[in-house]
Amino acid sequence: MHKNRLFREFECGLSVEETAELCFKSARTVTDWDKGNIIPPECKRLMRFAKCRQISHHESWQQFKMVRDKLELPTGQLVSPQQIVIGIALLEIQSELELKTTRKLIRFARVLAKMLHNSKAPR
Repeated sequence: MHKNRLFREFECGLSVEETAELCFKSARTVTDWDKGNIIPPECKRLMRFAKCRQISHHESWQQFKMVRDKLELPTGQLVSPQQIVIGIALLEIQSELELKTTRKLIRFARVLAKMLHNSKAPR
């Protein structure tokens, strides 16, 4: 089984017919992709967007994806739209306790980012 077919079926969850309709191609073209012909980048992007697995092509969103009706964070946590709105509301309230908590969280996040960066650096 070619990697293109694995991509279409398992990563995107699309049938030949769904892919053909989505990409404005024939079923034969999609079948040819499954056999190893190159899938155009714009079609790959459409396929990812169609199953809500890719949020944006921008690099900063690469580790985020939609899983059913929730946003999956890079941590693996699934959040609902309501949780996102509540989180933003709490950030905007900015009471003294939230400001202290935010400062501490940002400090820890910076340390974690440095640790991750250092562990991935070539030695």
